[in-house]
Amino acid sequence: MRNTSSNRNIVFLGTSLPRECGIATFTQDLLDQFEHIQGFNKPRIIAINNNETYSYQEQVMREIDQHNLSAYIDTADFLNSSDVDLLVIQHEFGIYGGESGEYLIPFVERLRIPYIVIFHTVLTKPSAKQRHIMNRIAKLSVKVVTMAQSTVKDLISIYGIDATKVTFIHHGVPDVTTDTRAELKEQYGYADRKILSTFGFLSPGKGIEYSIEAMRGVVKQHPECLYIISGKTHPVVKQETGEVYRHRLLDLVKEYDLNHNVLFIDKLLTQKEIIQSLVISDIYMTPYLGKDQAVSGTLAYGVGYGRVIISTPYRYAEEMLAEGRGLLANFRDSASLEACILQLLNNPAEVKEMENRTLELGKTMLWSEVAKTYATLFQEKITISQLTNRSVI
Repeated sequence: MRNTSSNRNIVFLGTSLPRECGIATFTQDLLDQFEHIQGFNKPRIIAINNNETYSYQEQVMREIDQHNLSAYIDTADFLNSSDVDLLVIQHEFGIYGGESGEYLIPFVERLRIPYIVIFHTVLTKPSAKQRHIMNRIAKLSVKVVTMAQSTVKDLISIYGIDATKVTFIHHGVPDVTTDTRAELKEQYGYADRKILSTFGFLSPGKGIEYSIEAMRGVVKQHPECLYIISGKTHPVVKQETGEVYRHRLLDLVKEYDLNHNVLFIDKLLTQKEIIQSLVISDIYMTPYLGKDQAVSGTLAYGVGYGRVIISTPYRYAEEMLAEGRGLLANFRDSASLEACILQLLNNPAEVKEMENRTLELGKTMLWSEVAKTYATLFQEKITISQLTNRSVI
């Protein structure tokens, strides 16, 4: 990786497409934006591999076997002797080797170039090991990024991270041009229907069974409603339990006689399809079961496109849907979800106000804006590092 100009060289460490992983998508979206930002060469990726084999694009400059500790050490040595100006570590416990991803510690301890860490998960009750890993990675970094305001104080108080190192940057949302909601409904044959939707990898923690149960009462008043559930079963879940959860949901649809009102799209949506699925929706839903979920890429997308959102009150939802940007239903409570859905369907003026409020925040979350914030941060930290390392005689 050689300098062709005075442009900065940035490398991302994490998963990479075509591996089916939210962090891989996040990395790709951010990387793509840097093609439009001056002062940087096209960033590259060091891909963390699990037990699968992937056909990577040329942007992947190196691969690490998740469970091979020596590969982490070799990669650190490689980076130390390269012309990489800054490493960006995408952190999630499950994608790195060792207990809770502890192989990252010897990696960062050997690293001699500056790095920033983006924490995708911030647990309120971490194990001692998890707390130690995050604390150590943060301590040796030049900056820590979190994507929720609510987690800033947790990183400081729970994980013991220096407050001056922590910064908040919104989860990015792709800017994709589509037809209008009415036009899309016409194209797909839904012109006379109210569309509710959920997208993303299917897993038992998504709580979709409660949304399906809520539809029983909703369709009695609004038989025109259609709840579209898009996405494949999460690869890890599929490996461990197959399609048990999806079949359970399909059985519920049949049991409640909702075949006309619930539609499953069993595929990994393209970025354009994801945005179309949001734009076509009158209500977007995230009925997740985990209260501690600090960030949700799917919810971020919903906010980015100004959807009216109904969610359970996990941490990220409470933050993003504050100030009248959506409705919060109780956890594991189909009656509560039903009440929220009916409230919106019966009050179109309230829906319009909610959409406007949500879109105001959503405009600030487009990747084109978020990437500028990252670019400024990267330049600042590279400059400071270079000045610090310069010998004064």
